[in-house]
Amino acid sequence: MLATAALLLASVALLRAGPTAGEIDRTTLDQWSGPYRGWFYQPDHVIPAEPKIPGHGEFHNTDVPCVYQLPDQPDKWFMSFIAFDGRGYNSFVAESTDLVHWTNLRLAMGFGPTNEFDAGGCVIGAYLYESYDIKAPRILKQREHKYWTLYGCYPRQGGYELRPGYESVAVSDDGLTWRRAKDAPILAVQDADCGNWEKDCIYQPWLVEQDGRFHDFYNAANGHNEQMGDATSTNLLDWNRYAGNPIVRNRPGGYDSDFCSDGKVFRDGDHWVMFYFGVGKGGAHIMAAFSRDLLHWTAHPEPLYKAGGNPSSLDKQSAHKISLVYNPKNGTFYLYYCACGNKGRGIGLITSKRLEDN
Repeated sequence: MLATAALLLASVALLRAGPTAGEIDRTTLDQWSGPYRGWFYQPDHVIPAEPKIPGHGEFHNTDVPCVYQLPDQPDKWFMSFIAFDGRGYNSFVAESTDLVHWTNLRLAMGFGPTNEFDAGGCVIGAYLYESYDIKAPRILKQREHKYWTLYGCYPRQGGYELRPGYESVAVSDDGLTWRRAKDAPILAVQDADCGNWEKDCIYQPWLVEQDGRFHDFYNAANGHNEQMGDATSTNLLDWNRYAGNPIVRNRPGGYDSDFCSDGKVFRDGDHWVMFYFGVGKGGAHIMAAFSRDLLHWTAHPEPLYKAGGNPSSLDKQSAHKISLVYNPKNGTFYLYYCACGNKGRGIGLITSKRLEDN
């Protein structure tokens, strides 16, 4: 009798939990991913591999785009991105009035102090937005009269993403130049709650605010493999990892068998979508995972966009690290990504409609 009662209680609990704790079925995955398939190409990088940034001509190999707007400039967009000079990353910013042509490239955040956790360079681009709705303007939100971003960083100079990586938090008065908000990492491999899946290196964050709580969706590595985790905070300065990490995992034999990385999360109607890049089957591809509660995720097995999709061979080697923005003036999604191919590593653009048709 007791056993029967226990089973009944467990069944009731599962019914109350509903679909949030379970896998999302393939039919639903196909339906939810459908609007983000079938892209149109720009033939060239919108920010080239050799950007020739005034005063920073030694920086090249542009990467990690992230588009945003400022509250007082509704007709202008800004894009942060990184470039590499042989020592490490710096973050830069460009601006545009049409989301295609980007100008006025300048430094946004440089190397941290010598011998500290961000001395090898800072990768901004996990901004606090006013809204995370997938079609909302990417307007930065002020908190305590400042703009906020999480950033990835490295402690050593002299190479490309020298381990271990860290994450911390930065602020800005104008949304263009950024400085530390905390003189210590917010996530580190030395933390007591660091999991085995992330023990070797922590990479890039993505910030989401939901119901008074902040989420940091981040990728991290154990050896060669990278997966996605979640940490939460109530003040943007102190963070705790989710016990169920990693939330998006490698799938043997899949398009994300080696990496599930650089997730960008948005609200899409009654669910959440995470755009991330997977490495597997010989390339780096743009993937999507879905969730009803921000904690339990199901990834679609097929890429939204495969490396090599651009007929100009702009992304023949890899397509990854996306930034998605919707332009209500022409009803078009603009998806920026790191396109590596016959013109080096630069920022590419694909759109949900042909721009010449608008």
